This record gives sequence, structure tokens and C-alpha cells, in this order.
Amino acid sequence: MMTTADELRRRIVSALEDGEIVRLSPSLDTAVAIAIGEQEFRLVFRDGRGSVEDSGAAGLRLSASVETWALALLSPPPPRYHAFTAFQLANPEFSFSGDPKSWAQARPALERLFELVATSTPAKSPAVRRDLTQISGRYEAITVDGTAYDVFCEEAGQGTPVLFLHTAGADGRQYLGQLADVELAKRFRMIAVDMPFHGRSLPPRTWRGDPYRLTTELYRSWCSAILEKFVGEPAIVVGGSMGAAMAMVLAADCPNQVRGIVAVEPPYRSKGRRNPFQNHVEVHGSLHNSSFVRGLMSPTSPEEDRRRASWIYAQAAPGIYNGDLSFYSDEFDGELVAPRIDGARTPIALLSGTYDYSATPEDGARLARLIKGSLFVTMEGLGHFPMCENPDLFRRYLVQGLDFILAADRAEPVR
Repeated sequence: MMTTADELRRRIVSALEDGEIVRLSPSLDTAVAIAIGEQEFRLVFRDGRGSVEDSGAAGLRLSASVETWALALLSPPPPRYHAFTAFQLANPEFSFSGDPKSWAQARPALERLFELVATSTPAKSPAVRRDLTQISGRYEAITVDGTAYDVFCEEAGQGTPVLFLHTAGADGRQYLGQLADVELAKRFRMIAVDMPFHGRSLPPRTWRGDPYRLTTELYRSWCSAILEKFVGEPAIVVGGSMGAAMAMVLAADCPNQVRGIVAVEPPYRSKGRRNPFQNHVEVHGSLHNSSFVRGLMSPTSPEEDRRRASWIYAQAAPGIYNGDLSFYSDEFDGELVAPRIDGARTPIALLSGTYDYSATPEDGARLARLIKGSLFVTMEGLGHFPMCENPDLFRRYLVQGLDFILAADRAEPVR
């Protein structure tokens, strides 16, 4: 009978044949001891090529009990047992030793490796009819505190306006699945923006290259100007993660501009997002950060969608992801913001995925208790980026949130 250690080794050996691991580990030279209870073996990378060896030196060590590894080998594994970064940042059943910088350098290869180890069948959901050609893009100019910004936005559909706010370090491409949704476009005028410094929105010409740092005041001012210039009337704001935090700030501080909010993966207080190697001269930022967020996704989301979701992070400029966390991780506090929201005036829907260890379902439920009349929904089988990691499955939850807001506004429910 095959033991847990044997099965883990077999899956790792099989995973090392994956071409993506080679792409994600250029020039990587390291050895990781993998301990399963009393047994262990070595995972060795030489110039980016991986192999499994029975013994030898290893500067890094990952260990857990047989019972813990058995959970990681389930199909699908439970939350926090599903990804390398989840092991490291959110699951105390796994122990790590070795140089933190070396772990960061190995993260891209290890994240993909354990993504393959965690064998899962994609979650089934009804197919959604999409048409990318219904999306149009343009630039609009806004001015905030005397600084002019050229902001890129994409728009589709007609009807009730919906403004989409992307996550930290990303851009509006996260919402292509919603903008291209043919049925949603019949009822909603959907707008997704790239915030300044993100995606296709370049830094302002007055920027002198100093470190980027997002604050609550600046982010709120950007969004208020975008709502005024791009939308022109009160809108439903759908925000993910950092965007969810700002959606709550807008509901509290700018209720005249907000018809309602759908907070996707809303944080109570953000956990596990700060990492010194997100912008470090000795760590490949594109490889590291795209892998760092990959571990926040559900193992049951389609692999091709997860890969595209992480691709956006691989294209972010140096320091932008880390700078966004100045607002998201350092400033935002849901315990202070949520009680300032008048849920009777501004309907609030809070959507939390079961595989998100950063903004957990428990966080969403705590926020809901602080916002009278809000709707809280746990999204089974989804992670931190549901809008792009699994847009088909996410659709029914998004519609539920939009329906809740329109019903509160005495409008026709969404179909």
C-alpha cells in the first residue's frame, strides 16, 4: 500500500515534468528537504531544473505531519492546505526553516509545483455567453489636488452604472469576464478602470520617480473623481480586495456618489499580504508577485483562468503592489469603517470565497455584523480573485449582490 510520503513524492516527481515550472525558475539553484513525519527526501533545483533525491544537503526545509500532508493530497484539499504560499503564510501545521530570501526566490517554482500536487477537478458552473467585442476602451483625464492623471477605462453595456475597482497591484483587466458578459451588458453600464500607476494608466507627468505609496485620502479622491467624470451619476461600486476596502470607504464617506456596493473578498483587517520580497533587488518581482497571488486562488478554479489572473501581476511595475498595500494592509480597518456605513441608505453586499486566507469568510461575516441590513454570502469553492480566476462560477454570486442592491432600490431584479 502506498504511504502518504510515497504519494507526495510520486506527485512531486510527476509535477517536475511541467514546462511552466522551468519557465518560473530561471537559474534557480536550491535544495528543499521535504519532511513527512519521520520520513523525508530532497527536492533539488539545479539551474532551474528540478529533481527528487533521497539525501544530501538542503538549505531549506518544509515539514509537516503525515496527517497534515494527507489533507494536502485530498482532491480538492481543504482551504489553507491547497497551495505552497497558503502553507507558509496561513497554516501553522506546516513548518519552514531556512533563509527567507531563498524561499522567496524559490516561491514561483514551489507555488506551481504544489498547485500540481493539489489535484482537483474544476468546479462546474453554467457556461456564460461572452463577447469581447462589446467592450470599448478610452482615456479620460482627471485632476486631483492639482495633479493631472490620464486614466484608462473600459466600458460595456447600458443601464444601471456599475464601476469595477481592481485589486492591489492589478488593473481593470480582472473584470474582462464581466464586461464581456452579454446578458449583464443588457442591464448594466459596466465600467472598469486602471488606477493611476496601474495597467494602462501611466504615472502622471509630474511624478519624479519617488516610491509609490497609496493612501486612503488619495485613493478616495481618485475614485470620487472617476465617478464624477467617467460615470456622471451614482453608481454601484463593485470592488475586489483593496477595491472592496475602498468601496466601503466610499459608502461611508461619499454616499451621494454610491448607489450600493458589492464588496468582493472584503477585508476586516488585511492579513498575510505584506512581504519584504514583493519589491526586492535580489528577488524577481514579476515571478515572485504573480506566484504570491496564485496561492490565494482556489484549486478548483480553472487552471487557464488562474494562470491569466496571475499574469496581470507579472506585468505590474516595480513597487506598485507593495505601495498599494500601504492603504490596504497599513491603513484600512474594517472595524472602524464598517460602522460608519448607513446600510439603509447604501445597500451593501459582501462576498467572501472559501479559499481566501487573506480576506476570509469569517472576516466578511464580522463586517456584515457591523453594517446593519447588509447581505453576506460565502462563495463556495472560490478564492481571492473570483472575478477572473473563475468568472463563470462567480457570476451567480455577483448577480445575487447586484440583485440585492437593485431590490433595495426598488428596481427590477437582475436576471
